[in-house]
Amino acid sequence: MAEICTFMQVYHSLDDLPQFSGLVLTQGTFDGVHLGHVKVLESVVAEAKQSGLESMLLTFFPHPRLVLYPDDNPLRMLSSLDEKIQMVEACGIDHLTILPFTSEVAALSPLDFVRGVLVDKLNVTTMIVGYDHRFGKNREGSFPDLLQYGEMLNFRVKEIPAGEIEHIAISSTRIRKALLSGDLAQANQLLGKPYTLSGKVVHGRKLGRTLGFPTANISVEDPYKLIPATGVYAVRAHLPSGIYGGAMNVGYNPSIPGKGFSIEAHLFGFSADIYEIAIRFEMIAYLRPEYSFDNLEALKAQIAQDCEDAKMALAAV
Repeated sequence: MAEICTFMQVYHSLDDLPQFSGLVLTQGTFDGVHLGHVKVLESVVAEAKQSGLESMLLTFFPHPRLVLYPDDNPLRMLSSLDEKIQMVEACGIDHLTILPFTSEVAALSPLDFVRGVLVDKLNVTTMIVGYDHRFGKNREGSFPDLLQYGEMLNFRVKEIPAGEIEHIAISSTRIRKALLSGDLAQANQLLGKPYTLSGKVVHGRKLGRTLGFPTANISVEDPYKLIPATGVYAVRAHLPSGIYGGAMNVGYNPSIPGKGFSIEAHLFGFSADIYEIAIRFEMIAYLRPEYSFDNLEALKAQIAQDCEDAKMALAAV
C-alpha cells in the first residue's frame, strides 16, 4: 500500500504501484535534495501541471554505492530516507517511488531499466533529467541513449542544461566535503537550506546540568547519515512543543576524560524532560572548532560564550 503524506504518495516497491495513465518523471538518488535537485523537481512539477499529468521522483534505497561496494565504502548520506521524503514532498511532487536497490537492479542494462521500470511499470510520458544524468548497469546509460529509448518506446525526454543548475557547481560530493571541513556556510548555500541532523534524546553523563547548561544528548539512528566536522554550532531544534534556538557540540569532548564522541545541544529557554523524544536540528552556523580546556571552570566560561555567539548567529538569519 502507498504511504499517504500531506500531498505526496510514497511507494516502497514497484509492486505497490497503481496503474498510471501517464507520468512526468525524474530519477536519481537525490541525496540532500540540494538546489540542483530542487531545480529538476520543480521542472517536473511544472511540466506535469502544464500537461495535466501527475509527477513522480523514482529514487533508490539504499544508495547504489553502498550496495555495489559494501566492504569498501566510506560514503555518508546528506539526508536520511525520512528527511529525503520530507524534502521531496516540499517541492510539490505527487508521487515518490523508492526502489530497493539490489544486485538485480544494478545488473539491468540501460534499455532493460527504461523498458522494464520506466515504461512497463510507470508508464512514463515525459522524462526530465539533469544535464549529467546516468542510469543502468555501471551507469552506462547517457542522455543520448535516453533520447533514443524515448523515440523507440514513445515517451518524451527533456534535459535541464548545465547552465541552469551549475552556476555554483552544485553536487552532493561538494556539499559532503564542505560539511566535513567545517564549511557549513558553503554547504547550506549549496543545499539551499540548513543542513539537518535528526535523532532521539538519550541519557548522557549529565555534566552539562552541573555546569548550568543542561544538554540534550542526541543519538543519530541512521548509521549512514553524515555527521559534520567536530566543533560548536548554532542550531534550531524542532520539537513537538515548538522550535528552540541552541548551541550544539559535535565531538570527542577532550576536556572530559572517558566521555568519548557525542552530539549534544543546550536549548535556550527550554528545560522539559525530553528523553526518547525525536528532535530535528537545523544547523545554522559553525561557531568554532573543538578545544581542550584545563579545568571545568574554563569549559563553563567557554560554553557561556558559545551560547551568546549562537544567539547572535541565530538572530542574524
